[in-house]
Amino acid sequence: MERLLVIIVAAVIGTSFYYWVSLMIKKEAICEYIMSHQWLLHPNSICYWRTAMALVGFILYFYTAHQSLAIIIFTFAAILDGVDGIVARSCNLVSTWGESLDPLCDKLTYLPPLIGFAYMGIIQPKLVWALVVVELLGQFFARKILAYLKFSVAANNFGKIKAIICFALVIYCALLDENPDYVNMGDEVLVACITLSSASVVFKFIPNRLYADILSTLNFACGIASLILTHNRHFAWAILAIIVGQLFDLFDGRMAEKHGGTKYGPYLDDIADFVSFGLSPAYVVWQSGGRYAWFFGLIFFCGVAYRLIRFVAVDKKRTDLPEGVFNGLPSPAGALIVLGAALLLPPTLLWGAAAISVGLMVSHIRFAHFGRVILKQIPKPLFFFTSSAIIISLSFILKTKNVHMFGFLILCAVLCYMFLGRKMIPGRS
Repeated sequence: MERLLVIIVAAVIGTSFYYWVSLMIKKEAICEYIMSHQWLLHPNSICYWRTAMALVGFILYFYTAHQSLAIIIFTFAAILDGVDGIVARSCNLVSTWGESLDPLCDKLTYLPPLIGFAYMGIIQPKLVWALVVVELLGQFFARKILAYLKFSVAANNFGKIKAIICFALVIYCALLDENPDYVNMGDEVLVACITLSSASVVFKFIPNRLYADILSTLNFACGIASLILTHNRHFAWAILAIIVGQLFDLFDGRMAEKHGGTKYGPYLDDIADFVSFGLSPAYVVWQSGGRYAWFFGLIFFCGVAYRLIRFVAVDKKRTDLPEGVFNGLPSPAGALIVLGAALLLPPTLLWGAAAISVGLMVSHIRFAHFGRVILKQIPKPLFFFTSSAIIISLSFILKTKNVHMFGFLILCAVLCYMFLGRKMIPGRS
């Protein structure tokens, strides 16, 4: 309990410091002070300082009895990873060397303690070394090739989310070290880190205009996987596959908007959405059992088909519909209602949830686009922390196999979206 309190206090103080810097950096006098003290406060200097702090924390934790002090020092080192970015952008100190230095310092901060915890038996050494190999290949091999090809070597969203999760994993392992009876989901989180690290490297080599199509293809693959899992009556895994598909769908439109795409992209996106958010949830309803399950599964299937056809054929051409606003509940949110209900409710109530979902989708109630409206108004640090929290939550659910918690989180997520989607409609007073 003492260590948990130390972690909470360190996190509160570190987060407060981060937001204090975020506010102070907006003042011209602060930027001028940083420019005159670059040897101490330049973003690259901050990288060096936080790496040194992490080394001190590593020595204190694993070789002395001052674990609490080590946790506080490491937490501040992790917080400084966000501070250096704020300073670089606000004071126009972004540099090519800094783009390579920042992820290298991240790795030097979280990899040594993860190795230490692996050999303490808290997490699997083979998974940690797999992460080390992927990280080092990305840092010293992939980045050299990218620099030669004149591609950007800056960290992408996969890498940033992975770094936050790795920092959190170190703190979590410290908590498990004192409280071994807590649920240990370290290996599951490590697998997520390895996946994100690999994706971070792979996507750097892919032309930007292909991002959207790749994400749509992955969404489609998740829908097919869900159908297979549902057929084998692995409902929780089938629903998890659809949730992962929704994460891919969340970004394919933004990537197309930001980087462009191919002429086949819109068709691929529509097909993927229909399979993942129409056919797959309908099959979950059908396979959940009950005399009229097939009927309500068919109703949901037809509702999503109508929703998507209306969106493509009518809503996209309307001039009275503000940009970034859906006419009716979007099909991914409609699918979430059914998926959450499938994990929590008996068949008859699930049918009711499916009917409500269809009613909302075919209605003319307007909702703001999550990716193009809501997400743009969320500060980037909050977005990265939220994404990390989602991945850690999924790891916990996989570890504990708590399907009711999974269903509850799904329904909470869609209710939050519906509230924000109504409140944040552009132009609404």
